[in-house]
Amino acid sequence: MTASSAMVEALIAEVSAIVQIEEHTRQAFRAVPRHLFIPPVGQAFTPEGDHRLIDRDADPDDWWSAVYSDTSVVTQLDDGATDITDITEGAGECTSSASAPSTVADLLRWLDPLSGHRVLEVGTGTGWSAALLTHIVGAGHVTSIEVDRTIADQAAKNLAAAGLHARLIVGDGAEGFPDQAPYDRVHVTCGVRTVPYAWLEQCRPGAVIVLPYCPGFGTGHGLRLVVTPDGSAHGRFPGFASYMMMRSQREPADLPPRDLDAEHRLTTTMDPRTIAFAPPGADLAIAALTGLTSVGGYTEDEEGGLYRLWLSSPADPYSWGTVKWRPHSTDYDIYQAGDRPLWDEVTDAYFRWVSWGKPGRERFGMTVTEEGQRVWLDMPDQVIG
Repeated sequence: MTASSAMVEALIAEVSAIVQIEEHTRQAFRAVPRHLFIPPVGQAFTPEGDHRLIDRDADPDDWWSAVYSDTSVVTQLDDGATDITDITEGAGECTSSASAPSTVADLLRWLDPLSGHRVLEVGTGTGWSAALLTHIVGAGHVTSIEVDRTIADQAAKNLAAAGLHARLIVGDGAEGFPDQAPYDRVHVTCGVRTVPYAWLEQCRPGAVIVLPYCPGFGTGHGLRLVVTPDGSAHGRFPGFASYMMMRSQREPADLPPRDLDAEHRLTTTMDPRTIAFAPPGADLAIAALTGLTSVGGYTEDEEGGLYRLWLSSPADPYSWGTVKWRPHSTDYDIYQAGDRPLWDEVTDAYFRWVSWGKPGRERFGMTVTEEGQRVWLDMPDQVIG
């Protein structure tokens, strides 16, 4: 069986209802069959946000339906250490996937690749986006880097099956690939907390870098940077983007031993969900002002249901804490370890954002130089962190 034109057009229509899709991306979707880049067995996201196993041999109709719908398909767990068929809760962390087509279309729209552009892609994955880019800019113009050799080898097979040629490199994408520089576009398909300056160094003036900026506090953000003649880059956050983190920028899996002399138990009258469910603009501001990360969710313990917000500091892993919300409570428990008053820092940053008029994500931007990166509000000279 192969994909019918009706399946492809249905996918394009579904994506078009979610995001703006450029004509060159529509043509690439038609020319590059997605099913050639999806493994026989994977985990597809359900509408509820859970995973379900898709198996081409066991249930071909379900597999084809997932492939030609706007869903991401997880293709690897725990860097390959956990079998992809294990869908039990907590079985493994997703470490590679085929991104949802709407997400792919969004990044390609922000990237705006043109025929003849020289493109560096960071994170080959299944190879589908490298194939789409090759269709758009032309054979031999795309260099794609993948850190995982097993994934890279399969991507090479997928591209060959599609009859498309891209230069595939196994290595750390944070270093770029200077041998093919200068680049006109850099397309990043993994979450980034710190933008590597090597990407800017390997770009010509006017080049565009598009990446998922994932500082770790709240949601992730698409970032579109333009490289300037002085070697810096400036840009804004045009929308949502959340990807698996670049391996070299992951947070450590385990916390260090706690300093028991620096533990604090406090309470707050502020509902922690005010922070956890804040808009993307607040997430950006809090991340820039504090450098902290967060994760939260509803769960239960011996006292019943609760929402727990975790706070941590990548720069100071000894400092971390939780804030608990329970129904019908008027005071909420805070537990903090380390020297930093994390909850105070987060709430101070939140109310600074409120005092600015609650600016949305689109009003923030970033400048990247050899010295580092800075987040700003409205104009590059209004740096907030």
